[in-house]
Amino acid sequence: MPRPTTPIDLIPVSDSEAGPYAITAGPDGAMWFTMIHSGRIGRLTTSGVLDHHALDSAACGPSVITPGPDGALWFTRSQDHRIGRIAVTGEATSFPVPTPGSGPFGIAAASDGALWFTQMHADRIGRITVDGQVTEFPLPVTGAFPSALTTGPDDALWFTLNQANAVGRVGLDGHLTLHPLPTEGAAPVGITLGPDGALWFVEIGAGQIGRITVDGRVDEFPLPDRTARPHAITAQPGAELCWFTEWGTGRVGSVTADGHIEVYDLPAASSEPHGLAFGPDGALYVAMETGELAHLTP
Repeated sequence: MPRPTTPIDLIPVSDSEAGPYAITAGPDGAMWFTMIHSGRIGRLTTSGVLDHHALDSAACGPSVITPGPDGALWFTRSQDHRIGRIAVTGEATSFPVPTPGSGPFGIAAASDGALWFTQMHADRIGRITVDGQVTEFPLPVTGAFPSALTTGPDDALWFTLNQANAVGRVGLDGHLTLHPLPTEGAAPVGITLGPDGALWFVEIGAGQIGRITVDGRVDEFPLPDRTARPHAITAQPGAELCWFTEWGTGRVGSVTADGHIEVYDLPAASSEPHGLAFGPDGALYVAMETGELAHLTP
């Protein structure tokens, strides 16, 4: 496989049992990441200073993390069905989701000043205010496994329905629309707002990258290796590119607005890359379940 023009560095951040999973750039200029198997949140500065913050339950399953409108980081706790908040100083709190066993997963801040999240096991989309008030919006399908979620250019929230083979949209008023995908068994997971104003997503089941416009037009771009199991996707600031992880092959890749794909090997093929995000230094950081962050400058 081709290699990037700059080296990919590996930064150890935990043991192999902790499971670095999702990552985001925080308002303090550091990278914040979840450790899904050990109930911890990590913080890494661009100069390499690492801190761990233990949550109140080692089994809570911190999953996706995002900056909130209040200057804190918010994250889903998929195993104990709560929404967590951690200040940049490390103090953590959490709030219960009303529906038992809901399995919150994707989360994003919206223009209404609240955080919106998916509920994998309850077929619902949730909304939580910064003071912990939760509202839930049932989906018109069952067994859909709503997964990742992001804000769109239309101020709505867009999300993937992994088992319903669709991408959904929920307006700030709670109105829901579902868009079926052309490929059977696509199993979409990660989703992000692309630089072209469309939503880009990965199809872990079909080995494709998808693109959907706000009016529901879908394009799909096959990966060179259809068994790569793409997992997460993010847009590169200031560039016409989105980057994604290939969980099944230990690679990262990029896709242009017209669907041109390039993939790059990570140093360890069995690294299990999951979430990825760009830092304030312009570098791409990739959370790898083996206990490291990959760091590369495109």
